[in-house]
Amino acid sequence: MSTQTEHFSRPTSLRRVLQAFVDIRELTLIVLIALIVIVMANINPYFFSFSNFRAVAVGMAPTAVIVIGMAILLASGGFDLSVGSVMALSSTVVAMLLLAGLSIPLAVLCGLLLGAVAGVANGLLVTGLGINPLIATLGTMSIARGIALVLTEGFSVSSLPQGFAWIGKAELGGFPVIVLFTLALVVVFDLAVRHTRFFRQVYFIGANEKAALLSGIHVTRVRIIAYALTGVLAALAGVLLASRLMSGTPTAGNGIELQVLAAAVIGGASLRGGEGTILGAFLGVVFVALINNAMTMLAVSIYWQMIVIGTVLVAAVALDMLIRRHRG
Repeated sequence: MSTQTEHFSRPTSLRRVLQAFVDIRELTLIVLIALIVIVMANINPYFFSFSNFRAVAVGMAPTAVIVIGMAILLASGGFDLSVGSVMALSSTVVAMLLLAGLSIPLAVLCGLLLGAVAGVANGLLVTGLGINPLIATLGTMSIARGIALVLTEGFSVSSLPQGFAWIGKAELGGFPVIVLFTLALVVVFDLAVRHTRFFRQVYFIGANEKAALLSGIHVTRVRIIAYALTGVLAALAGVLLASRLMSGTPTAGNGIELQVLAAAVIGGASLRGGEGTILGAFLGVVFVALINNAMTMLAVSIYWQMIVIGTVLVAAVALDMLIRRHRG
């Protein structure tokens, strides 16, 4: 009798473990990240060095900042393809204002306000005029990138004040400030998403918009705020990038929207809304960054890297659909 019980309990326990592995996307990503590190450390010892991890962390910081807003927007049932262009526009505008003699705090504030305006514009196009988010944000992506190129005539804006380099290049206890700042943002927003009323409304809207309306939630207002927040975070990423490079680059962030979407979906966000966490999206960024770093160390062509990222995105969406069907 005990043998039969043992026989049936083992598959059940294994099934529960596998189910938890699939359902808890953060756990899945942690395991996958650990596997990448272990495999690459054996192939190339430099991969496991502090200097390499430091370079990866600094490089992915702007993407990690943007993915916070994208995860929230996806949870509400929307998305934004203009984040890379807004990042570039913000970085160039801030750089130009600094060269014009404006103080660093005021220049940064202007850059963030510019991101908020772009986000509100996206929100009004989607919620007010009913334009599909794909079309609306594709349009604003082209507009923002075009403005950045027109303002600079395609050239980078450099020779910025040395004080502006602090957040992008300074270190605290041996760790880059830009990385510590990004981690702090991830923690703050992850806690906010889990414990505040506003973000619970965001998930409710993404899961069932009609039910949210009937329950008294101001769906239009919440969605516009979500788009505005995404725009501000994209602009903040532009400020961080400009501070690290000490220049405003109108071509910065080209294609970053694909990486951000891939990371958010890999981290558990759904294109249909109502799901995902900030921690999961951040781990998705780490996963994508490590894959890119591994391919660079293995001397894989940059063109193949684009193919791999696109494949990862399609695989993540397909996995999301399979999980949804399984739950159904």
